[in-house]
Amino acid sequence: MTPDTLKSLRVAVIGAGYAGATAALALSRLGADVTVYEQARQVREVGAGIGLRPSTMDQFRKLGIFDAIDRVTTASNFFEILTAQGQRIAMEEWPEKQAFNASTHFVHRGDFIDALLGVLPEGMVKLDHRLVRLTDNGSTATAIFHNGTEIEADLIVGADGIRSQVRQHLFGDHAPVFAGEHAYRAVIPIADTFGLVGDGNLRMYLGHGTKIYLLPLLHRNEVSYDVTCLATDSTPAPQGSKEQLLRVVGGFDDRLVKITEGLDMEKVNLRAVYDIDPVDSWHSGSVVLIGDAAHAMLHHQGQGANSAVLDAGALSDALEAAGSVAEALAQYQANRKPVTDMLQRTSRQGWSEDEIMTVFPNQRPGEIAARS
Repeated sequence: MTPDTLKSLRVAVIGAGYAGATAALALSRLGADVTVYEQARQVREVGAGIGLRPSTMDQFRKLGIFDAIDRVTTASNFFEILTAQGQRIAMEEWPEKQAFNASTHFVHRGDFIDALLGVLPEGMVKLDHRLVRLTDNGSTATAIFHNGTEIEADLIVGADGIRSQVRQHLFGDHAPVFAGEHAYRAVIPIADTFGLVGDGNLRMYLGHGTKIYLLPLLHRNEVSYDVTCLATDSTPAPQGSKEQLLRVVGGFDDRLVKITEGLDMEKVNLRAVYDIDPVDSWHSGSVVLIGDAAHAMLHHQGQGANSAVLDAGALSDALEAAGSVAEALAQYQANRKPVTDMLQRTSRQGWSEDEIMTVFPNQRPGEIAARS
């Protein structure tokens, strides 16, 4: 699309999370008139840490905000997979490092969203706007919010997460699918981790149907501690206790048990784990899905936030290259959907013995089960 056409493009982004904030920045850099509508009265992220892959950091470099993200992150070179008792299964350099001239960076979810929103122009984000009706008119789309606000845009970007209202209005329900797991997440002082992550590497311990992740946030002198375990209760925010969590980590490295014993359960976020089945189509004439709204996936591959950022960049690139919005949306889906379909499938596999044998063929069969 020509620069003049892009400057006249009215874009409404529904959702001010990772996908929405990055899309708003990328599209505004093209010259589009962008407004973000967020249903919450205050944007805040709870939970723990995430990893931003080299391709994601490269996208931030292209958008001119690499330094803003770098300031609130810890760079990492390697990830390690270990048995429950701490024997190393594999230690690998993060993929893509050389291709994108960037390291993987670890960031607290709250710091990440604050950094993204902090680079948006003042007034771009409108809080307390919950979507209640959405209509695709062909060349435009209309959105109505619970507070009575009604807007028309040339493009509406659905970036409103796993329970996306945009998706439900135009692309089918695709209700979240329970993974049969619970995730306990907390951010704790690095001094409480017995030196396990002082080198800045991500460590994942496997055993007994449980995965324990230690993700260092060295710039904060903290560590993101995640215990993902098998569960039957699909309540989105189930009840948990320290006694229950200690039973889950029983049989793991004594240091992990001691970390768990020291947790303040008031600061532990417990959630049931969900994704969605692949969505056949991400766009209509003037509405498109990105991020979790399009392809929410399990966290085992650490690709949710990364995929959201890359979606935003791909959408911006498609609009800049295409002759029309409709052409751009089709090209965006063609570029991104095969990638995220694969990531959804891979993430559902988790880190089973079969998965590790595929990724690390030098691992001896049966060694994982025997050790854990």
